[in-house]
Amino acid sequence: MEKSICIIPARGGSKRIPRKNIKLFLGKPILQYSIEAALNSNLFDVVMVSTDCQDIANIAVELGASVPFLRSTENADDFSTTYDVINEVISRYKEIGQTFKYTCCLYPTAPFVTAQKLKKAFEQLHAENIEAVLSVVEYSYPIQRSLSLDNEGGIKMNWEENLTKRSQDLASNYHDVGQFYVYDTQKYLEKKSVFKMKCKPVILSELEVQDIDSLTDWKLAEIKYELRLNNNGCLD
Repeated sequence: MEKSICIIPARGGSKRIPRKNIKLFLGKPILQYSIEAALNSNLFDVVMVSTDCQDIANIAVELGASVPFLRSTENADDFSTTYDVINEVISRYKEIGQTFKYTCCLYPTAPFVTAQKLKKAFEQLHAENIEAVLSVVEYSYPIQRSLSLDNEGGIKMNWEENLTKRSQDLASNYHDVGQFYVYDTQKYLEKKSVFKMKCKPVILSELEVQDIDSLTDWKLAEIKYELRLNNNGCLD
């Protein structure tokens, strides 16, 4: 039987927002939103949190996640990549005889992720002969009209040929929102990046995404979350 694992990477060394991964977001540790989405999806044989912090581990276990081991020191610094973390987790499970056909990397500061979104991603992964699915959002302004600074600090257009084109005539562009990825485990371990894999998107709206790198970002995320609740009664 093909098994799936959800890995939530939540190290303890956040510097810009101390204790970020367990800071209260509208009354709950922000990590709780990711754990609940994963558990409620019923997609995974294992929902585990990869952390180097015992406090985070204790909270994760209380919330229903598994923390069978703490993350190694070498994969818990500012230079460790997501690939490093996923590879370590998969390797540790393999040592005890557990393997997983599919992996979901779900970030701990992703309160907009729901069980429904994860299910949609897995449906795409299974139905469309692809290797990975990731969450993206459309750029709110055409990047074809983006600006940059020249050597003297002046403004210049990156692509002057788009100056007079209508925005509706310019192709849409998207960026990764850093919420979740689902993929064929072995293909990911081989290629080390979803962007080297055959992948499809789950496209989100601007009200469903927010980078959380500062306290201002944090407040904006809470505002967006409450707006979605007020509009829909629940997140979908």
